[in-house]
Amino acid sequence: MPVAARLVAAGVTPAAALAFLLSAPAINPVVLVATAVAFPRNPEMVAARLMASLATSVVVGLLWMALGRDEWLAKLRSRPASHGSKVAVFLSTAQHDFLQAGGFLIIGAAAAATMQTVLPKQLVNNVAGSGLLSVLALAVLAVLLCLCSEADAFVAAGLTQFSLTARLAFLVIGPMVDLKLFALQAGTFGPRFAWRFSATTFVVGIACAGLIGWWLL
Repeated sequence: MPVAARLVAAGVTPAAALAFLLSAPAINPVVLVATAVAFPRNPEMVAARLMASLATSVVVGLLWMALGRDEWLAKLRSRPASHGSKVAVFLSTAQHDFLQAGGFLIIGAAAAATMQTVLPKQLVNNVAGSGLLSVLALAVLAVLLCLCSEADAFVAAGLTQFSLTARLAFLVIGPMVDLKLFALQAGTFGPRFAWRFSATTFVVGIACAGLIGWWLL
């Protein structure tokens, strides 16, 4: 998140920075290897996760190019420029990003912990066999649970009552949209951006997971 914010503030095309923001935690080699280990009998899940996550990142970036507004990133544009030696600029930037990200990450983690405690597990079991509703249910579950992208594949592998397509939606949405990320986006980019970006990513992610799952799984 801080890297994407710095890229935008430095003048990089927002669509490219946002595509980076979504794809970096979702399709890096560690995540793909973890997915292969978690689904040894379904190797197609690795390709499906890669394709659906990449497609989501690209589509959201293209949507920003078509519909995005610079005023939604006004908080980044208004950041004062750093001055001094390169070492001083590096240290001040790292300190600023660490403190800002840490604070909002704590807020998001607290919300996530609350949801993990109160979320009724029986509700998840009831919708497991309900087709499209099961895809939406696991996507919402991914938002609420806020799992690490390296570990979510093992959680998804254990949700055997759900279809592979529903579990793919869980894997695509989790690293891109959850409570911690929303809190961090609101603190970094501003609330107006966070609401629009998270909602758009959620819808596009479900659509891409559904299409790739229908085609490949």
